[in-house]
Amino acid sequence: MSSSAIISTDRQARELQQEIDRINAALSSEQTLRSVIEGLPELAIEGIRRSLATERRELVKKLEAYRRAQEGDVELLQQLAGDDLGDLLIAARLAQNWKQKDLARKLGLQEQAIQRWEAERYRSINLTNYMKVARALSLSLTPQFLSREVARWIPSVDLNTSEAQKVLKHARENGWLEEPDSDENGIKRLIRHVSEHVGRYGTPSLLRTGINVRNHSEDWVLLSWKAQVTRRAESIIESERLVYRPLDLGWLKDLAKLSRSPDGPIKAQQLLGSNGIVLIIERNIPGMEVDGAAFLVDGVPVIGLTLRRDALDNFWFTLLHEVAHVILHYRTGLASGFFDDIEHTEIDEFEEEANKFASDLLIPNELWTKSPARIAKSSPPIENFAKQLGIASAIIYGRIRFERNNYAIFSDKIGRNTVRKLFYPEVSNEQAE
Repeated sequence: MSSSAIISTDRQARELQQEIDRINAALSSEQTLRSVIEGLPELAIEGIRRSLATERRELVKKLEAYRRAQEGDVELLQQLAGDDLGDLLIAARLAQNWKQKDLARKLGLQEQAIQRWEAERYRSINLTNYMKVARALSLSLTPQFLSREVARWIPSVDLNTSEAQKVLKHARENGWLEEPDSDENGIKRLIRHVSEHVGRYGTPSLLRTGINVRNHSEDWVLLSWKAQVTRRAESIIESERLVYRPLDLGWLKDLAKLSRSPDGPIKAQQLLGSNGIVLIIERNIPGMEVDGAAFLVDGVPVIGLTLRRDALDNFWFTLLHEVAHVILHYRTGLASGFFDDIEHTEIDEFEEEANKFASDLLIPNELWTKSPARIAKSSPPIENFAKQLGIASAIIYGRIRFERNNYAIFSDKIGRNTVRKLFYPEVSNEQAE
């Protein structure tokens, strides 16, 4: 299925209709839905049902826009394309009622060239060829001068010196820059990376971080980190040709059970990847209070974890929290992104929903409220409960510490200094900033 805001071929339309039919079948039959998400807690099932209803609504709109365009009405298609220059070319072709081969013939090219360009949404095309395609499609491009608020998102060389040096130092230590360079050139390269990211993925005015939706229009540190995570994710998405399908959720019930394995975090990364979700471990820039993030890269969900707190309980709750955002908010917030500090105690409705989803998936509430582990002061009941659930006991110890607001207890049971070394075996497990 195309990850673009619009679809461009009859084949994509057929695939989209098949996906809509599958969602319709799941939502119209309790038995069918249960077979799709068998083994999940009731709370998770309700959240997934709402998410699938939203997904269906969005897919129906995409399909309707394509079919209207085939009949000569391209208004909805243009609305979905927005100001994406690649999608605008595709919309212009459909407005002409041309197939890809018709445009190729007009330009004197092979059909495969148009197929490749449209698959990439014309990202790799040069300006000369873009203008040739636009002229062939009778598309007129009108310049629009944007406000200064948008320009603020593209950093200049007049950055705060200490902030720029901090990001540069972090970039060098963590392999962001391929070649050694002077401070001045290194900062310029980082600025270019961020600018390219903004140019491709837009200029959000707000980033969600933990308890609030806060203005981060000048937070170059956070945007630099996101740009690096995105660059790494792009490479994986391209090489592995990942596609995320919101209805394929059979893997979800197995995710938490991987926590019992010593290399469970690595296996979790592999499981997510095999189901169209990219998990990137990218260390926290000092001073950046983010444990995890979830956002979209060309329609593919990307989860970024910083491992700022190197402990098993924190890893698994943060991971499941971001997975919750992917599953529950794929169409209702993931495009803007979620950037979470897990220790925030006040949360909005999106974060509350993700917290409940993660908590219940790890430790189903109906079992937790009845378990002696919940009030245990010693390890045996907790270890037995973990065995019953098939998860790492560190997760339960972490839940107890949080609920009792007592982080002095069971501090040797939460798997400290065990996660980071799995992903960075060459780096010592120093304390997080």
